[in-house]
Amino acid sequence: MKLSGFFYLSIVIFFASCNPQKKISFNYIQNAKDTLNKNVVKYSEPVIQKNDLLSIQVYSLSTKPEISDELYNPVAINGSMANSSSGGNSGGKGYLVDIDGNLRFPRLGIIHAEGLTKGQLTDLITSKITDLDSPTVIVRFLNYRVTVLGEVGHQGTYIIPYERVTIFEAIGLAGDIPVTGKRDNVRVLREVNGNREIGTIDLTSKDVFESPYYTLQQNDVVLVDVKESKVKQVDQALAVQRITFALSLVTSIALLYNIFK
Repeated sequence: MKLSGFFYLSIVIFFASCNPQKKISFNYIQNAKDTLNKNVVKYSEPVIQKNDLLSIQVYSLSTKPEISDELYNPVAINGSMANSSSGGNSGGKGYLVDIDGNLRFPRLGIIHAEGLTKGQLTDLITSKITDLDSPTVIVRFLNYRVTVLGEVGHQGTYIIPYERVTIFEAIGLAGDIPVTGKRDNVRVLREVNGNREIGTIDLTSKDVFESPYYTLQQNDVVLVDVKESKVKQVDQALAVQRITFALSLVTSIALLYNIFK
C-alpha cells in the first residue's frame, strides 16, 4: 500500500467522523420571563409505601405511670425505637412497613399504613389510643430517598432529611446534567398504589413546575438519557479504532512480507 493512498484514506475517515452537530442548549426553563405574580406552589404530600421506615412517637399529658405514653414508645438499649413490622428489632431505627403494607405498633397491633399520608396515619393512630389524655402522635420518614441514574455528574441514591425534594434539587445532588445528557426528556420511575409508572418531564420548559413529577416522591428513580450525538461519537470513535487497527495490521503484514520475501 502506497503512503499517499494511506494518507488520503485517513483524510476521508477524519472528515467522515466530523459530522455537523446540532445546536446544544445549556439552559433550564427556557423562554421564561420575570414576573411579579406569585404562583401558588403545588405540593402533594407523599404517601407511605411498602418498605418505608417510619419514626412514630406518642406524647400525652398523662403523668400516671400505668397510662404513661412510654408504653407506646418502647426504647432499645441504644435509646432508639426497637419495634418493627415483624415485631422484632429493626436496627433501632423505626417501624418498617412490610410487604403487605402493614406495621406492628405497640399496644395497637397491626396497622395498615400503605397508601396513607403522614397526616392520615397520625389521625388513625391517635384515634386508636383511648387510654391517654390528649395524645399527640408525630410520624416522620426515616428513609426518604431518591435515586438518580444515567448521564449525570455522579449517579447514586440520596437520603433527603427534610422529606421534600424537587427534580432540580435531585439533579443538583447528582452533579448536574452535562451537555451530553437529555434535559428535555428526563424520565421518572415511580410506584403508586403498588403499580409502577414512568413519566417524563422537560427541564427546559417554562411549564416544568406544572408537571406532577416536578416534586419527587420517596423512592422515585430519575433516569437521564444520553444524547444521540454522543452515542454516534462513541460509535464513530470505535469504528475509527477498528479501521486504524486494521490498517496497522495490513501495513505490518506488508512490511514483513517485503522484508522476508
